[in-house]
Amino acid sequence: MSLIDEIEAVRKDFRTALDDFPTDPQKIDEIRIRFLGRKGMIANLFSQMNTIAPEDRAKVGKLLNKLKQEIQSKFELQLKNVDTSSKTDSGILDYTLPGIDFPCGSIHPIEQTLTQVKDIFKSIGFSIAYGPEVDDEYHNFEALNIPKHHPARDMQDTFYVTDESVLRTHTSNVQVHLMENEQPPIRYIVPGRVYRNEAISYKNFCLFHQVEGLYVDKNVTFSELKGTLDYFIRRIFGDEIKIRFRPTYFPFTEPSAEVDIWNSERKQWLEILGCGMVNPIVFKNVGYDPKIWHGYAFGLGIERIAMLKYKIQDIRHFYTNDVRFLEQF
Repeated sequence: MSLIDEIEAVRKDFRTALDDFPTDPQKIDEIRIRFLGRKGMIANLFSQMNTIAPEDRAKVGKLLNKLKQEIQSKFELQLKNVDTSSKTDSGILDYTLPGIDFPCGSIHPIEQTLTQVKDIFKSIGFSIAYGPEVDDEYHNFEALNIPKHHPARDMQDTFYVTDESVLRTHTSNVQVHLMENEQPPIRYIVPGRVYRNEAISYKNFCLFHQVEGLYVDKNVTFSELKGTLDYFIRRIFGDEIKIRFRPTYFPFTEPSAEVDIWNSERKQWLEILGCGMVNPIVFKNVGYDPKIWHGYAFGLGIERIAMLKYKIQDIRHFYTNDVRFLEQF
């Protein structure tokens, strides 16, 4: 077949393609590549020009250029017709455009902090336990050496569900359940929500998260407690953090202490946890012999830790569900 015959064959192939011209963008592009692409039919015909006799090259070249122009013009015209007819339909999708960026949620800063706290204590041998948020007065107060006349039993501090049941004011109620059901040695942390009916401010809220810690064994000392908490705090905040232990009073620990962290933003100390050696009266209430067993307990506030870690100035931000705040995490 001569090159002139091949030119006519390509013309017929293109006219056949026009008769059944697709509307799908991908198939349209396939036609363009087949005829007009760098390795398409037209390019292949031009590559054969060196096989033509010199006296015939002008004639064949003219026919070949005419074919190329014809295919280009008819292809563009057909493409316009497809665009016009598709305006009432869904239209031709441009797959090269970037996709729609749908908003994606993130883990709440309280949950992020809580997960980190749990991971640190699990790494040094603590197990995790959970307990009831609504509990009886005995487990929330009396078993922890908080008698009925104690100020914490007053309605100003406690949410009562019934006359004998309360929303727990600390996760310490779970340590009583644990010691009632297990024999020592035991080593647990207890994460969970607690509730207190107190004035709301930048550092206090009626609902917050606490992690209770309890370790009971023979010959447990306050030095072990202090070393554990010092290790934990430096894992959270880094070795440069300023820490202080202050003596205080809790009915369920003796001796007792509170731990403060220096808040560089407010230029003041901020309490993050209370701790101490488990009071022998608590051991007697759960059936442990205080002459044999010793232990320490601590309760730390997740919100306070998150405030210091992320430099948040108001605890109420955690509960407003303000997207502008949550998007930072």
